[in-house]
Amino acid sequence: MKLALYGLGSRATAYYLQELNKQYNLKKGGYSTCPLWLYNTNFNNINPLLPNTSKALDAIVKKDLQAIKGVQPHKIIVPNITLHETIDRIDTHDAIVHPLPLTLEKIKQHQVSKILLVGSLHSMQAAYLNSFFKENSIAVVLPTDEEMELIDTARKAIYSYTETKKQVKAYQKILKNYAAKHIVVIACTELSILKPQGNRAIVDMADLQIQNAVQTVF
Repeated sequence: MKLALYGLGSRATAYYLQELNKQYNLKKGGYSTCPLWLYNTNFNNINPLLPNTSKALDAIVKKDLQAIKGVQPHKIIVPNITLHETIDRIDTHDAIVHPLPLTLEKIKQHQVSKILLVGSLHSMQAAYLNSFFKENSIAVVLPTDEEMELIDTARKAIYSYTETKKQVKAYQKILKNYAAKHIVVIACTELSILKPQGNRAIVDMADLQIQNAVQTVF
């Protein structure tokens, strides 16, 4: 079985590599590291086009996915939640480890019909994620406008390796407060990197992708 990782933003890709190695080592033991094929694209061609979908973005991602499929992977991980909206437009390949069905399955395990959504400002407000959950009878609650701005500022800082302890503490406090009342779904890889640890009420889309890949490919 072969696993492919679509290399995108530097910090997000590094996080996925780190966590894939960690989960694989937990499974295999010893000095095991996760065998995979990394296709590292130039994210500068993609990031300026995000978060919106477009024909230009479709063309770039389609070309990259065709190159990745050339090695015939059984699973492909895309370390950018927002980009899956574009992938949905251009690709129906079942090798994609898609975070949305995995998240829905996890929510159902918690036996809840309402979640608190955390992501980029765009992701929290746009139709893509909200519509998916609504179509599956899951109500979506959002942080306050002030909290969403704080979360998005923290996200941008994490992306550029410039986050402060104050930003991280404030971000984690928001999640912990909401996790006391709701299942909190993280739909942004940068926000996954510095999330509170050990809280079962926090469902992280990145973690679900990584766990699924390790469990099903190896």
